[in-house]
Amino acid sequence: MVGLEQDDVVAAMRARREEIDAALVRSEVLTDPSEVRRLSRERARLSRVLSHADTVVALAADTQAAAELAAEDDAFGAEHDRLASELARGREQLTELLAPSDPLDDEDALLEIHSGEGGEESALFAADLLRMYQHYADSLGWRVEVLDAQPTDLGGLRSATVGVRGTTERPAYGTLKYEAGVHRVQRIPVTESQGRVHTSAVGVLVMPDVDAAQVDLDPADIRVDVFRSSGPGGQGVNTTDSAVRLTHLPTGIVVSCQNERSQLQNKEQAMRMLRANLMALAAEEAADENTRMRRDQVRSVDRSARIRTYNFPENRLTDHRIGYKSHRLDEILDGGLEDLETALHDDEVARRVAAASRARR
Repeated sequence: MVGLEQDDVVAAMRARREEIDAALVRSEVLTDPSEVRRLSRERARLSRVLSHADTVVALAADTQAAAELAAEDDAFGAEHDRLASELARGREQLTELLAPSDPLDDEDALLEIHSGEGGEESALFAADLLRMYQHYADSLGWRVEVLDAQPTDLGGLRSATVGVRGTTERPAYGTLKYEAGVHRVQRIPVTESQGRVHTSAVGVLVMPDVDAAQVDLDPADIRVDVFRSSGPGGQGVNTTDSAVRLTHLPTGIVVSCQNERSQLQNKEQAMRMLRANLMALAAEEAADENTRMRRDQVRSVDRSARIRTYNFPENRLTDHRIGYKSHRLDEILDGGLEDLETALHDDEVARRVAAASRARR
């Protein structure tokens, strides 16, 4: 058996997967693409866990059979030990998979990147970070969509908001949420004439990109302002009031979008950004101090409040939350984030398992 408590959880997950299978053939669901996508993601997550649970059950049966054979013939002792070791690892991994997780992990993501201390050098590094995330997304088969960007004359970014659509097997928000916080860079800026190393900071916010049905928005609570787009964009930019700014009056959240040609398109994208902000805020308020969704996200881009340091002279990246260090900064900035994201994920899983164990005591 998997374990008495785990058996109950696994049984409930099997029942839930059957409910989803029944829902996915109903006409009212099939005509709603967002609902199909949501249920398909949930089913994929359940199937990953249930597949592992089935493997553990099979290993337990094989280990028991090997133990019975070993009692009659010592030649089976080594096989029993091997199976017992695999079973122990499998049960440990299943415990991790069954630990309570963030239900928003399966959503797509919105990333906001903001330059901070460091002036133009900070803006240039903000552009570097955006390229890093775009390359990482490409390596995973994700789709990146720039919703809003405010470039600088030297090719940097004052700010940018991008949508990232993940895959069923690898959702975007559950992976990218670890990027939230202040990113500190130490390097010689292109604007530095004396070769001195400068320290700058860039802020990254990560939010779940949710469907309209998941957020209850009263149009009366939203103030809509239109203004003239600014910055590069080709013919048509700066000639019409197509940019849109939305203010959610109850919370004071403000979002804007100017990348699209039409006012209507910009408003639709701004609404998407507003929904993500409100979902993130609601999740944060509902969570306790130990599971606060955005406890590591910092809105003020202060170099001292950093989660990570990118040291160019030493080609070193340091993630201060888990003590992770790598001397292949160049590869990471080219999108090679997989090892770092795995380490951050493993750290979160360990904390979730520990919290679940404390709750059962």
